[in-house]
Amino acid sequence: MKKFAALLAAGTAMAVATPALAQDNSTFTGFRVEALGGYDVSKAGSDVDNDLNDEDDQSIDGFMYGVGVGYDFAFGGVLVGLEGEISDSTAKTEFNDGDLEDLGLGVRVDTGRDLYAGARVGFLAGDNALVYVKGGYTNGRYNLLAADGTNEIETNLDLDGFRVGAGAEYALSENMFIKAEYRYSNYSEGEFDFQNNGFFDDDTGESGRFDADLDRHQVAVGVGLRF
Repeated sequence: MKKFAALLAAGTAMAVATPALAQDNSTFTGFRVEALGGYDVSKAGSDVDNDLNDEDDQSIDGFMYGVGVGYDFAFGGVLVGLEGEISDSTAKTEFNDGDLEDLGLGVRVDTGRDLYAGARVGFLAGDNALVYVKGGYTNGRYNLLAADGTNEIETNLDLDGFRVGAGAEYALSENMFIKAEYRYSNYSEGEFDFQNNGFFDDDTGESGRFDADLDRHQVAVGVGLRF
């Protein structure tokens, strides 16, 4: 929540310091669709650490890519928008237990799809520029494969949490724009979905929910069209 409050404070400060509130913000209203790409890193949160094996990666990173949609409304000099996004990432790693690697023991973790639904609040920073803060709900998926030398267990880990961020958007024309933003996500609740004949599952095929603490940082750029 401290990160969210800081982002909101920064956005408010930019709005107060910018005399562009009186400008016409119709350039940034209406329905939009965008393609996104950037850097993605996931790591254990402050409540979690792996001190068992120094050879294990403490974080996984890769290239994030996805698409987003949104609709923005103007309220005087303030822009308020609803938005959604689906993305994926190339981030992956393998955790191996030292010398036991030769016996086939280990775990592979790949990032899966990431869903986001939220809102943003923006302020004009010039005739064709917008600065904004954002926040909402996110559901991330990580694909896990564990092996003990004989058997393999494959499962998905679905995580629920929140996302906050801040960015800037620039209108290249009446219908086309580019943007750049930083996003922070924290996943605080998770659930395994095993794909191995109900192993560790309940009758529905899903395990019980549990507390988690996983941080995700992303720097994304995008290009889009407004209709």
